[in-house]
Amino acid sequence: MDFKELEKFIAIAKEAGASELKYQSEDKKFGISFPVAGATPVAATVMAPQVQAAPAQVATQASSANSGLVDVTCPFVGTFYRSPSPEASVYVKVGDRVSKGQVLCIVEAMKIMNEIESDVDGEIVEICVENETYVEFGQVLFKVKP
Repeated sequence: MDFKELEKFIAIAKEAGASELKYQSEDKKFGISFPVAGATPVAATVMAPQVQAAPAQVATQASSANSGLVDVTCPFVGTFYRSPSPEASVYVKVGDRVSKGQVLCIVEAMKIMNEIESDVDGEIVEICVENETYVEFGQVLFKVKP
């Protein structure tokens, strides 16, 4: 699916009043959440009981500028958390080895805590976002060396 087709697909979903859109092909996956009309933004708080696995990363992709590093990007807009609660240890630190499917962080979107998982085995080289920061769709969260 090219970018123009993607834009049309998103426009159709918005017009239909969808709250979420997911797409998956053999080599690409993404998910996007749309704001619900009439919903009031609420200050971000970590609520550990409602954790759900997020759809596979929007674009876990090789970053050519970073010589073989893989970018783990955010699949939707929300608030980035490095741990499941303020008292808990962070999921990962720079230098940690991670496995495919391992939880790296949580992104809160519309009061739902979504676990963001690694799509590759490797080592965390960089954490690109500060804890409790608002993140955008497609924003790089981590750089992983496979």
